[in-house]
Amino acid sequence: MSSPFASGLIRTMSDILVIGGTRFVGHYLALHLVARGDRVTVLNRGVTPDGLGPRVERLRADRGTDAFDAALAGRRFDAVVDFAAYQPEEVERAVRVLRGRTAHYVFLSTGQVYLVREHCPRPARESDFDGPLQPRPDDPESLEEWTYGILKRRCEDVLTRAQDFPSTRVRIPMVNGERDHFRRFEVYLWRLLDGGPLLVPDGGPEVCRHVYGLDVAHALAAMLGDGRTLGRAFNLAQWEAPHLADLLGLLGEAVGAPDRRLAVASEELVRAGLNVREVSPYSTRWMSYLDPSLARAELGFRSTPLQEVVQRVVGAFLTSPPATPPPGYQRRDAERALARGKG
Repeated sequence: MSSPFASGLIRTMSDILVIGGTRFVGHYLALHLVARGDRVTVLNRGVTPDGLGPRVERLRADRGTDAFDAALAGRRFDAVVDFAAYQPEEVERAVRVLRGRTAHYVFLSTGQVYLVREHCPRPARESDFDGPLQPRPDDPESLEEWTYGILKRRCEDVLTRAQDFPSTRVRIPMVNGERDHFRRFEVYLWRLLDGGPLLVPDGGPEVCRHVYGLDVAHALAAMLGDGRTLGRAFNLAQWEAPHLADLLGLLGEAVGAPDRRLAVASEELVRAGLNVREVSPYSTRWMSYLDPSLARAELGFRSTPLQEVVQRVVGAFLTSPPATPPPGYQRRDAERALARGKG
C-alpha cells in the first residue's frame, strides 16, 4: 500500500476527526488529543452531550445519510478515528468521502468478529479472523450478538478491499472504565454494597480478558500516523485473564465487602423470573477472549494492571455514586429470595 507513512511515523498528527463514540472511549481519546495539542473535530448526531466543552469543533450529521458527505465537504484531516460504523454501507461511505482527504483511518472493531467463527481458538489472534462462520442462530439474544459480529466483519472486509485507502482495524473486547455507560461493573457493585448475596451464574467460569477504556484511547492516539499499522488489524486487551468468579472477588475486596458470592445455575435464575445478563452482564458466551501479543510486541501496547483498573473504577463509583441503580436491580428481591431458598 502506498502511503506517506509506509516506513513508519513520518510526521506528527495534528488535525484529527473523531466519528461518534464521545461518551466513553471516544471522550477519553478526544481529551487526550486536545491535551497533546492536536486540533480535534467530532462528528456525530449530537444526541448525547459529550462534556468536551469548547475544546473541540463539532459537526452534526447522521453518518448513514448524505448529511455525512455534506458535513465533511472540503475538509481534510491528518487522521480519522471511527467509533460509530456498524454497517458495511457506513464504511463504504466513509471510504468514498474520505479517500484522498486523510492519511490514516482507524476503524474500531470488536472481538466479536472472532466469536462468530466456527471453532475459533481462544484466545484469538489477528490471524484467526479468516475461516468458516457459525450459522445464523435462532434465539433472539444470540441472533443479536451474532449479527453484530457478522456486520463488523463485513465492515472490516470493506477496508481490506480498499487497497488505496490507508486504514487500520482495531479489535477490542468488553471495555471497562469510569465512564462505561453500559454500567457493567456497576451491576456487581450495587449488589456488593447492599448486604445481599452476589449471585454468580454457573459459578462464573467465563474468562474476562477485558480492556480499560483509557488504555484504548492512549493506544489509538499513539497509533495515528504509524505506518506499521496500515492495512492491518490489532487486538487490544488487558494482559490478565481472570475467570469471572475471581474478578468478582477483586471487586468485593476493593469495596471491602464480605465474600457473598453464591453459585447458581443459570436455569434456576430463569425459573425465578430473572434475566441472567441483568444479574451478571459478564455471564455470556458472547464475551470475546483476545490475544494482545501482536500489539504488545510491535506497538509497545501495555495495559493498566487489572487490580489498578478495579481500584480506579470502584473509587469513582464510591466518590460519585449514580442516583439510580442499573437495569435489572428492581428484581433484587427475587435474587435474595432465590438465595434464601438455597440456604
